[in-house]
Amino acid sequence: MDGSPTDEDLPPWRWPDARWRQVVNRVRAGRRLAPDHWPGGAPFAVALSFDSDHETNDLRDGGGSISRQSWGQFGARKGAPRILEILGRHRVPASFYVPAVSALLHPEEQRRAVAEGHEIGIHGWIHELNSTLPYEAERDLMFRSADALEDLTGVRPVGIRTPSWDFSPNTLKIIRELGLAYDSSLMADDDCYELEMDGEPTGVVELPVEWIRDDAVYFGMNRFSGLRPYTSPEAVLDIFRRELAGAAAEGGLFQLTMHPHVIGARSRIWILDEIVRLGRSMNAWFATHAEVVAHVKAACPVEP
Repeated sequence: MDGSPTDEDLPPWRWPDARWRQVVNRVRAGRRLAPDHWPGGAPFAVALSFDSDHETNDLRDGGGSISRQSWGQFGARKGAPRILEILGRHRVPASFYVPAVSALLHPEEQRRAVAEGHEIGIHGWIHELNSTLPYEAERDLMFRSADALEDLTGVRPVGIRTPSWDFSPNTLKIIRELGLAYDSSLMADDDCYELEMDGEPTGVVELPVEWIRDDAVYFGMNRFSGLRPYTSPEAVLDIFRRELAGAAAEGGLFQLTMHPHVIGARSRIWILDEIVRLGRSMNAWFATHAEVVAHVKAACPVEP
């Protein structure tokens, strides 16, 4: 060793071209998977999702705040039942991404969701941040999470949403090792696309999210910082409604992310009801994320 700095030792503005291209190409959006038709002749698709973080938002950080844990417990006690009631009344399916610890704390909630036709997807073990973990730890937690959800519900998850949408350089590799059909953590398009790794197609479908279509962005709260809910429910509905209308106009996909402890409040739960009503009035196809991915893969075949 001559002591010369490696690319990893250099600040990004001094990287050679090969280095920044390598970083960018580790996980990249590949072929766009936008079908020209939806089941039943529907003009567009709606994929509703709920991240059932519950107490793990605090447990991930060491479990030091009983207050934050109680907020998460509200999501299980009040938020999730209200959500399931609305979905059941309108007869629309949805996807629930559940940290394994949340599922172990509230197993009957997950069993009810599956029994009522909803999907349960992986959402980490304890809402850990993947980018802080070595490969071995991230892989162990992802595999353990899949096993725990299958043991509780009797259904093996086929998709994942990483906690906090935090995607490490190893995450896609582990997704492939786990044999998952799709991920829903990234934001490179409005419609589904195939993920590429190191410049090669993977066969893994990305069903993209977006912070604009996430309730927590508008209703976040941290009493020890300046973070306070700053958007009225009416304004949030207007944003979601415009995203819905845009998907309808393009014949594409409207995906929405919500959290039981956030959207489940009395003053906000009506947003979900209204979005479902609007989608129904526009003849949208409502489907779980897994169902959307299955349709997209059939309509726009991807190589395994």
